[in-house]
Amino acid sequence: MELELYGSCTLDQDGCATCGDVAVPVRVLAVEEGIAFVEDRLGQQTHVAVDFVPDARPGEVILVHAGVAIGRAQE
Repeated sequence: MELELYGSCTLDQDGCATCGDVAVPVRVLAVEEGIAFVEDRLGQQTHVAVDFVPDARPGEVILVHAGVAIGRAQE
């Protein structure tokens, strides 16, 4: 799954008029104790909470809003 198919938002934006600030698609790089290390389509990396997606796994694409994973991206 290519991340660019899911919109133009990235992790460094505070808001996005194009997508309505709904969620940013990111690829999970690692998960440890409720925190995932993720990367957006531009290669920017950060940590996000995965309380709402507790079974997130490296390699899958999740949707992040305000530093929290809110679901999985659909292929």
